[in-house]
Amino acid sequence: MTEFKRIPPAQAQALREQGAVVVDVRDPQTFASSHIAGAHHLDNHSLHDFIANADLDKPLVVVCYHGNSSQSAAAYLVSQGFAEVYSLDGGFELWRSTYPAEIAQAE
Repeated sequence: MTEFKRIPPAQAQALREQGAVVVDVRDPQTFASSHIAGAHHLDNHSLHDFIANADLDKPLVVVCYHGNSSQSAAAYLVSQGFAEVYSLDGGFELWRSTYPAEIAQAE
């Protein structure tokens, strides 16, 4: 895959169940308050370590608020060598309404 693909929540959930890595590019406070269960937070501070330690062949689903910022992040991750990258259409907001049981809340 030389480009990322935009996918709906149902396809993202299927990929998740098959072991895809979910990364969330929203701001740290928003991520901390609630996010897709098992998601990793990615920002300018954690990006280098994430890429250095990642399995580049594992599917990667990128999440933002509404599905716009995740597209830029997904394109960047493809350029860094990830083989299979997806941007979640509708972002976290659509995910939350589609899969409310799959949300991790702040403790």
